[in-house]
Amino acid sequence: MSQNQSKFHGLLFLFFFILGSIASVWVVLRNGWWLPELASDRETIDKIFVTIFIIAGILFVLSELALSYFIFKYAGDARRKAFYLPGTTKKEILWSILPGVLVVMILEISAEFLGGASIWGKIHGEPPKDAFLVEITGEQFAWSIRYPGPDGKFGKVDPKLISYDNPLGIDMSDEASKDDIVFPAGEGVLYLPLNHPVVLLIRSKDVIHSPFIPNFRVKQDAVPGMVTRTWFVPKKEGEYELACAELCGLGHYRMKSLVVVKPMEEVQEWLSQQTPAGDIYW
Repeated sequence: MSQNQSKFHGLLFLFFFILGSIASVWVVLRNGWWLPELASDRETIDKIFVTIFIIAGILFVLSELALSYFIFKYAGDARRKAFYLPGTTKKEILWSILPGVLVVMILEISAEFLGGASIWGKIHGEPPKDAFLVEITGEQFAWSIRYPGPDGKFGKVDPKLISYDNPLGIDMSDEASKDDIVFPAGEGVLYLPLNHPVVLLIRSKDVIHSPFIPNFRVKQDAVPGMVTRTWFVPKKEGEYELACAELCGLGHYRMKSLVVVKPMEEVQEWLSQQTPAGDIYW
């Protein structure tokens, strides 16, 4: 390849990099680039996302500009002979350590300065004792929803009791089960109180699912055979979508449910109008 051809390729690379960047910015400004409007107390997650995005963006631009420069600067020359540059252990170690240090720095910034460690501890720590409880169970391809009754306790469930008439396997011999409010797969609405801690208890009947509420920045896997948990505080009244973020089969795209956030009084009023499990399964 001639020197002129090499320089042309370097300029061509730079041209398409700039053109691609402009096109990307245009698409972002036209269609939006961020998650839906934040409606919970997890603003720290947004700060971490934006910070990492900015750092990665700066590194990407610098590396692409450097690549264009080197292609242009060190263009091929027919008079120059190729030579072999042997690798050295010291250089390999250095170029392994530098990215590692950068990753550790980003983690440290996220954890200590942006609150990543504190929100992790909060989410996986003990929720407030007065939190609003609700259980969601994933199955191919819908969500079942269960609320505790006036006693504030969920009744026991047993997989051996699962049947067409009792899809969650609720043990009706348990007194705590009789006032539970149950919505079979695909039939319920997730009603949550405004400005009040909410604890989601998450189950799965078949494969791994992952309930995801983008507006709340909430996502937690549903694993067969165990109960996972997450908690948060809804901050804005309105209607949102509960989706599944785990590819769980051919009907994965249908696996969504409506989430409604209302003041606690309206949620309690709505719950009082629902039929308890004792009147359905007994």
